[in-house]
Amino acid sequence: MTESELPPVALHDLSTLGAAGRDALIVREEDDLDRFLAGVLPIIDAVRGEGDAALARFAREHDGAASLTADGIAVTTAEIDAAFDAVDAEVINTMEVAADHIRRFHEAQRPKDMWMTEICPGVVVGERATPIDSVACYSPRGKGSFPVVTLMTAIPAAVAGVPDPVILTPPGPDANVDPATLVAARLSGVETVCKAGGAQAVAAAAFGTTSVPRCHKIVGPGSPWLVAAKRVLAGVIDPGLPAGPSETILLADPGANAHIAALDLCIESEHGPDSGAFLVTWNRDLAEQVRALVPAYWARMGDTLAGYSSTVLSGSHGGVVLAEDAASAYAFVNDYAPEHCQVLSKTPFEHLAHIRNASEILLGEHAAGSLANYLMGPNCVLPTAGGARTHSPLGVADFMKTCSIGHVTETGYATLAPHTYRFARYEGFDGHANAVSTLRSKAHRSEAPGPDDY
Repeated sequence: MTESELPPVALHDLSTLGAAGRDALIVREEDDLDRFLAGVLPIIDAVRGEGDAALARFAREHDGAASLTADGIAVTTAEIDAAFDAVDAEVINTMEVAADHIRRFHEAQRPKDMWMTEICPGVVVGERATPIDSVACYSPRGKGSFPVVTLMTAIPAAVAGVPDPVILTPPGPDANVDPATLVAARLSGVETVCKAGGAQAVAAAAFGTTSVPRCHKIVGPGSPWLVAAKRVLAGVIDPGLPAGPSETILLADPGANAHIAALDLCIESEHGPDSGAFLVTWNRDLAEQVRALVPAYWARMGDTLAGYSSTVLSGSHGGVVLAEDAASAYAFVNDYAPEHCQVLSKTPFEHLAHIRNASEILLGEHAAGSLANYLMGPNCVLPTAGGARTHSPLGVADFMKTCSIGHVTETGYATLAPHTYRFARYEGFDGHANAVSTLRSKAHRSEAPGPDDY
């Protein structure tokens, strides 16, 4: 695809847009799920009622897997074995390096099994962390195959100690799972893989089928169909963090390299027309340089991916945002709360403290987003659609839960009981108050309460 065939990169000048125009840039494709919410309801009902038969039918209709039948939903051990012969040895080696980095990062992240501390004499409290019993890891395939997502979801599940995670991923037209995804599954230590995509995968995990075990939680990114199904079924299965279409902001100060900025704008924007990708700068010369340079990089991409990238970067979900000054640029980043944030600067740490809302912050012109997506180690499954304001990246903690622990001795009880009694009386809870009154002393001696006890 030639440069002349593609539209120009959009320029969004915050000084002229006004509040409404600025707010429109922050809206995501998945913010309006109404048409998807209605569409997923019959899919959910079908999977709940028909199980694997519905999964196979939807795979034929939506994924083009014409030969898939209900008895082929579960991937066999032989299929995983064969995948290692189908994938190039160098690719497997790269996946092994990635798996090692991802595992080491998440092992460092794993919480202590239990910790305790003495709050006051005779009162010891703490937490115990245990894995969630069953979790589904979703690996999308709609615009390609993403074995790295399998590594990023299944490895922390294994590190957390989830007994038997299940990987859900759509089949291809040949009714098979992408072989690299199967390699990634085994490298992660997971052998349970099922062929299910989109809304039907969420329903299968929520209700269980003959092939797909019922799960307490589902994690992983996907299309608005997946996001909509998670929202509908949130009362049945924990939907995990909001992970929809990809998005990025490149924050570039006046000293940033325009060529690097143009090159890196193409990273997340090639995921699809529902992605978001902005360069944010307060330097007009840099903004115009980047706009002029991007088409040269489109020309070095395949037609489909260049088309995705150009659609994003020429519209309201992408392009160059020209801020009035650094403070205005920081404010836009924090209001957008991007999934990925790259700081393009010779002195990137100077900007770090100003960024509060971002799922991932990559510092410096060597920290290409591609490195983080595949090999650095931190998780690439990140909150989208402003989720960074309240959510953290996917990690070991997402596959675990904690319970509080408390132990009180007689000495500790004597300290806490009077205060507790006052609180309970103030709030009007007689049972609470009685349990820390003189009635307890009698109860310890197995004596019935008397008329004068309080």
